[in-house]
Amino acid sequence: MWLKRHRRYSVTSNRRRRNKLSVTLCNLGVGATFGESILHDLPRDSTVVTKTTCELLRVEQQDFRLIFEKNKELMNDIITNCRLKNGFGQSMQTTSTVQTNVQQQPSPTKKQLSPDHPNPAAPITEIPSPAMSRMGWALRTLLVSDNTSCLKDRKVGGKFIRKCAPGTELVEWLLNLSPIVHTRTQAAGMWQALLEEGVLCHVAKEQPFKDKCFLYRFKSDEDGTAGGAPTSDDVNHANEHIREALPALLHRGPDATLRMILRKPSHERTQEELELVYEELLHIAALSHLSTSIKRELASIIVFEAHAHAGTVLFNQGDEGRSWYILLKGSVDVVIHGKGTVATLKEGDDFGKLALINDAPRAATIVLKENNCLLLRVDKEHFNRILRDVEANTLRLQEHGKDVLILERVAKQRGYSAFKYTVMSGTPQKMLEHLLETRLGGQAGPNDPFLDDFLLTHIVFMPTPLLIDELAANFHADADIDLRQASEEDQEYFLTSKRRVVQFIQRWVLAVRHAVFDDPLAVEFIEELATDVEAEPALQEEASIIHHVLTQLSRYQEDRQMNATQKWKLPPNGQPICLFSGNTHSKTVIRPDDDIIFRVYCADHTYCTLRFPMATTAEMIKACAADKLQIARLPEDLLLVEVKSSGERLVFKDNDVSVPTALSLNGRIFVSPKDHLDALTPLPEQEVPTEAPDVDFEALSTKDVAYHMTLFDWDLFWAVHEYELLYHTFGRHHFNKITSNLDVFIRRFNEIQYWVVTEIVSTTNLTKRMSLVKKFIKLAAFCKEYQNLNAFFAIVMGLSNTAVSRLSGTWDKLPSKFRKLFTEYEALIDPSRNHRAYRMSVGKLQPPVIPFMPLLLKDMTFAHEGNKTSLDGLVNFEKMHMMAQTMRAVRFCRSRHLVLDPPSPKNENEIRNYIRCFRTIDNQRVLNSMSQKVEPRRS
Repeated sequence: MWLKRHRRYSVTSNRRRRNKLSVTLCNLGVGATFGESILHDLPRDSTVVTKTTCELLRVEQQDFRLIFEKNKELMNDIITNCRLKNGFGQSMQTTSTVQTNVQQQPSPTKKQLSPDHPNPAAPITEIPSPAMSRMGWALRTLLVSDNTSCLKDRKVGGKFIRKCAPGTELVEWLLNLSPIVHTRTQAAGMWQALLEEGVLCHVAKEQPFKDKCFLYRFKSDEDGTAGGAPTSDDVNHANEHIREALPALLHRGPDATLRMILRKPSHERTQEELELVYEELLHIAALSHLSTSIKRELASIIVFEAHAHAGTVLFNQGDEGRSWYILLKGSVDVVIHGKGTVATLKEGDDFGKLALINDAPRAATIVLKENNCLLLRVDKEHFNRILRDVEANTLRLQEHGKDVLILERVAKQRGYSAFKYTVMSGTPQKMLEHLLETRLGGQAGPNDPFLDDFLLTHIVFMPTPLLIDELAANFHADADIDLRQASEEDQEYFLTSKRRVVQFIQRWVLAVRHAVFDDPLAVEFIEELATDVEAEPALQEEASIIHHVLTQLSRYQEDRQMNATQKWKLPPNGQPICLFSGNTHSKTVIRPDDDIIFRVYCADHTYCTLRFPMATTAEMIKACAADKLQIARLPEDLLLVEVKSSGERLVFKDNDVSVPTALSLNGRIFVSPKDHLDALTPLPEQEVPTEAPDVDFEALSTKDVAYHMTLFDWDLFWAVHEYELLYHTFGRHHFNKITSNLDVFIRRFNEIQYWVVTEIVSTTNLTKRMSLVKKFIKLAAFCKEYQNLNAFFAIVMGLSNTAVSRLSGTWDKLPSKFRKLFTEYEALIDPSRNHRAYRMSVGKLQPPVIPFMPLLLKDMTFAHEGNKTSLDGLVNFEKMHMMAQTMRAVRFCRSRHLVLDPPSPKNENEIRNYIRCFRTIDNQRVLNSMSQKVEPRRS
């Protein structure tokens, strides 16, 4: 090292320091050098201690050696002259590490203190995991064995670098290696994952992998441990390992890419990268309460931080608060002086924010509990700036001293070009008033979601009767005014109000379709509105709009009359109710006034058969069943219960509706006194497969089965109204609305999943069982091709069920091509990082798509449970926006009609009957038992 400016070091003897004595050998001034021992890999012989604040220039060992080799004679002269000038003589051939006079006090409980800002170029783990080391070995083996590959010895800047390759050529090589790697972005992410773990390294020691002409090499080549040329056995083993393990590396790529982005300085992140980070932040629980604009701000400044060792102290109690942290992986202990560990925080938790908000010292010490903890960090300067910006960009409208509407300024690049502000929260009436004034009459921009959010979610905070009252009040605002005496300006205002109400009705019908026409109050209001509009000569254009709405209403009512009251049946053998009512029309929607026939059992397994409309409450079903079964108890002493095939009991709320469709696959409805609940047991037939057509699945064309499954599932999906997602999330009893169509679609997912498991564990012959597994993998492939992702997920999850995955003999016989394909599919349905792999894949698809419905419901639940519906008496419209986003995803998936090329008409009727009613067992204990019988555990 060279001392740069007017500062001093003292040099002391190490031997004496071990005995707690120190002798100063000399003082170094500006221009002095020390530490030349790194050239010869000798241990430090002295300690260098700062005497004042110092500024230094440092040369790393490898660079120093490179310079020395190029200029050996000159460097020898420089080193000799420096020694003579500094007065070291022979004793200063080596010097020690630099230590400051002020020694940092270690934590009383932990030995290691982490830096505030770890080196971003450091790998996440100091030692690569065995899996990544093996993958690195396999990739290097194949690269070295290929004489035409990009991994070559190169001379760079006069220095000879062994076995290195440009990033662009590594990406191209990986694309050619396997068909599962489709894009350069995927390939770059995979190399980045290897680089993060230290398996791969940048020749110039830069951290991010770039698909550019930067040189990279394997760590084993850098440290000289790679060994000789690979043998033919090595190449064979490497090929075999690549086939099995490459999907796992592909799966790690997106996370590595995200971490790479988060390591970048804010100004270097592209718009595409910011969007990727923002999408990730949407699914972090600790941030769920923050507004969209704050999350977008965080996307540009939040950084990634990794710590390799458990026991690292992130910060100490009493320290200045400099950062807010969010745990991505791992756990930390919260330690307070005198109390010890008071809490353990895990993935998704955050900490350190209070000290920033209050500008106070840290209230606790944070100690890493696990190795390899990954965190997101927001530094104080950015945190304070965002809070200031949010407050500065917030507009509050008040009435009688209270907030009634809170708006937030939005950036132009986010697509709100027509508006400076978007709604954050407000009273229902004030939000409607703001909507009518700003989003109707051609003012709304194509990307502004406020109107659509309102229409899709108003039933949560503004039920239809209240909405109609407010619309009527706006339309008839001139009711108590003599228009002949009103000014021209006032008359224009009243006409504008009427126009906006009519336009609102038009957009309302367009957004939620038959849900408006199913509400008698809404229909009555539309018909009265039409009469009033036609009576206004100045509203000719609006009269045309309302006439079009009435035409749609008339067609809908005619269709309803043709399918007046449909009859459904819940068969006693547990079949799902999937369009088997005898109705030949496709896309049959289950309606609240449709009748359903079903059985209700009591504890001794006797039963009665009931017929009720779908919208009948559990309380009414309970009372009628108790009367028929002669259970002499008061209604308040009785319970209506589902008993699953596993024996689990679920009690229905008295105000629950669509009870029969809410059952699990093989569930049964029971009525029971409260004190006899424990006496309820499953029926014997609940442990055997549900009845289904006697068809040999293996004899059917796999593509034909996938085709008819997709058509059938599409009809079920089409029947689900977006509102049903809200009913399901908030609870049907809050709205007194049925969720039957959604129930049936979810039931279909479970039916397919358990059908796969049931068929496989019911097949005793090993060869036939292997053939069946292969056929199901092919079926999943065709469903994926048809974009029936709901069925695709169900099939793959069925194959991943423990009763199937444990059949090692079956999987061992499966051809490697199908094992590899299944590994890819497992990676696609992997739930880690909030189903990142699936979300990235489905985001590239165009409609029609049958989406993975359980994940959409999970998103709705996350938004609901992670955000309050009301904030300080105002509707939290940010939550409504999150709900509407998921509902829009459903609408987008079916924004185009499903059109598939039909297969051969052979066995068409047989296949249709087969796919409507699969044979299933949904009791996991029974399935595991059957699995053990067909393939006993190996001793």
